[in-house]
Amino acid sequence: MKKTPLIVFLAISIFLEIGLTFYFAGRIDMAKQDAVAVNEVLMSVKENFGEEEKYNTALNYSILDEKGELIYKTSEEVSTSLNEAIKNSDTILNASGGCLLLIHNDIPSKIESIKRQIFTLISGISIVQLILILIFLFYIKKTVTDPFKKMNEFAVRVAGGDLDIPLSLDKGRAFGAFTESFDLMRTELKKSKAAEKKANDEKKEMIAKLSHDIKTPIASIKSTSEIGYELTKEDRTKELFNSINIKADQITNLADNLFHSSVKDITEIDVNPSRYESETVKELIKNSDYLNRTGDFDIPPCSVYIDRLRLQQAFDNVFTNSYKYANTEIYVRTENRGEYLLVTIGDYGPGAKDDELPLLKEKYKRGSNASEKEGAGLGLYLADYFLNKMNGSFSIKRPEKGFAVTFGIRIV
Repeated sequence: MKKTPLIVFLAISIFLEIGLTFYFAGRIDMAKQDAVAVNEVLMSVKENFGEEEKYNTALNYSILDEKGELIYKTSEEVSTSLNEAIKNSDTILNASGGCLLLIHNDIPSKIESIKRQIFTLISGISIVQLILILIFLFYIKKTVTDPFKKMNEFAVRVAGGDLDIPLSLDKGRAFGAFTESFDLMRTELKKSKAAEKKANDEKKEMIAKLSHDIKTPIASIKSTSEIGYELTKEDRTKELFNSINIKADQITNLADNLFHSSVKDITEIDVNPSRYESETVKELIKNSDYLNRTGDFDIPPCSVYIDRLRLQQAFDNVFTNSYKYANTEIYVRTENRGEYLLVTIGDYGPGAKDDELPLLKEKYKRGSNASEKEGAGLGLYLADYFLNKMNGSFSIKRPEKGFAVTFGIRIV
């Protein structure tokens, strides 16, 4: 897996960091005055006393006369008095003629130099480790967190009854098998739902036919009773014929009610809006546009009053229609207007006829160009239904070219 080199490099950097720490710690322990160099300087001063140009300058030092006065120094950092030399822990030696040789104690500067080297190396290695950790976290996000998030959103949409939008497969990564299984589940659920709908439609069609067929003999009974009512002269018989007419009307009304209920697919759907930031709207649009045909667009910052699941379904319906009937690029335009965030989604397809536009938001209504495409004529009806339940609006228009809808999302 791709994460293996990252872990190897991270482990190497940790061991390198530990090794360098021990190495420089050992160098600190070894930081001390070089006795050989000290002896060479002392011998050089004794043998060449008074001839300063011949002095050994391998180390920094100063020379005091028998009265403690400075008579020579190799640099500005050396001690210039006996007290200063004692304070700095310098090496104090007797030179020629009662003079003192004060060899500068450079151990603190050596230790400080080693500390700086340790800090530089540890900082560099830590930066490399941080970069490796960030790369590893990014890898985890792309291969684990993001797929889980997609599957979670997908599960919510499936639970809400949205079975049209597929889950993008990720076969090249660790969760490819999971995403494929999830989408297979969606496909099977969609088939099952279609089969269930077909069975329900057949039942409703049978009920509609029966209710219609019942009205035919009832009409004959009513006609016969009306004729009998007019022909009979007896009051009691007239009352009986009138009772038959009343009951026939009742049966006709019941048959009409049965017929209308049999063709009514959509009942009350729960819509529970709450407050969200407008960035959520962009996220939902991107979720619906699984073919990435919208390109980039901006959403004005504001707070909106939406049901996330139902607005997702509304966007899904619009994009599915555009994919199915237009199959072109899709544009998204947004603006704040008063109490509403207006989101216009349009394509460049053939569109619908002007006289059909007012009907497309009605249940089971479809444009004439949709006759050869699969569909139930409920997508735009449901989008309008959901937006109205969220105190918003949903409108359809026919631009110069294509088809467009505008979501009026309530701002809070």
